[in-house]
Amino acid sequence: MLYEQIASNKRKSFLLVFLFFIIIFALGYAIGLYWANPYAGMIIAGMFAIFYVPLAYFSGDSMILSMSGARLATKKDNAYLVNTVEGLAIAAGIPTPKIYVINDTAINAFATGRKPENAAITVTTGALEKLKRIELEGVIAHEMSHIKNYDIRLMMLAVVLAGLVTLLGDFFLRSMWYGRGSRDDNKGGGAAIFLLIGIALAILAPIISELLKLAISRKREFLADADGALLTRYPKGLADALKRIKEDKDPYVDTANRATACLYISNPLRGSKKFLDGLFSTHPPLEQRIKNLEAM
Repeated sequence: MLYEQIASNKRKSFLLVFLFFIIIFALGYAIGLYWANPYAGMIIAGMFAIFYVPLAYFSGDSMILSMSGARLATKKDNAYLVNTVEGLAIAAGIPTPKIYVINDTAINAFATGRKPENAAITVTTGALEKLKRIELEGVIAHEMSHIKNYDIRLMMLAVVLAGLVTLLGDFFLRSMWYGRGSRDDNKGGGAAIFLLIGIALAILAPIISELLKLAISRKREFLADADGALLTRYPKGLADALKRIKEDKDPYVDTANRATACLYISNPLRGSKKFLDGLFSTHPPLEQRIKNLEAM
């Protein structure tokens, strides 16, 4: 079952890249069409993607850790956290991930990286201070399952590619705004229709890519809950941790944003006053996750 999940995640990674590249080339065509050379637009978009995706993919984990204000944990300051991660890594049969801490009162954690060999687990100081040891172990096991199942690679790709689509869509809309009236308008009806389709695509593509990213995230959370519970052999530990997260009066992680929210064990933007932060749900309901764990 586990190897099927890993193989499935690797297949989905390739499929995800393929689908996003279709959206990227479509956006490039729309941009090029507006500037009277659709194929040049596709080539430029493709070249940008070929440059941007590997750069963001291979440096994405370090960028996320830097944006999050994470600091490397040490045995001197976080002995129980380090020992728990080391022990669960041995139980999971993977290399010990790097361990980081974010100075934030919210109870949360996330895993990042491309593969188990260069993965990292990050927890907030709120999780260290508010969770019991058995609850913290459940949270770490959840993140360890993300690493072992290669969820971290799938979600890293989703974050990177969704960001690229948003950039291209925004560029297209801005180029229309600043470039209007500066070109000749000798267009046929067919070109005008394609242009309208391009505008619609530029507006909808970031939304579609975001929904795809979030759909992947929601599904993987259920699986990581189950696998994490199996790793500790104590589902109640993670269930109780999720209850504490649900009841937390300060759930908002200051350094989180909509791009990285899907990586956390629980939506780090809960409690945000920004409308867009609550528009899409990056995680399944905590109530359902707790219910599933208590039924194990």
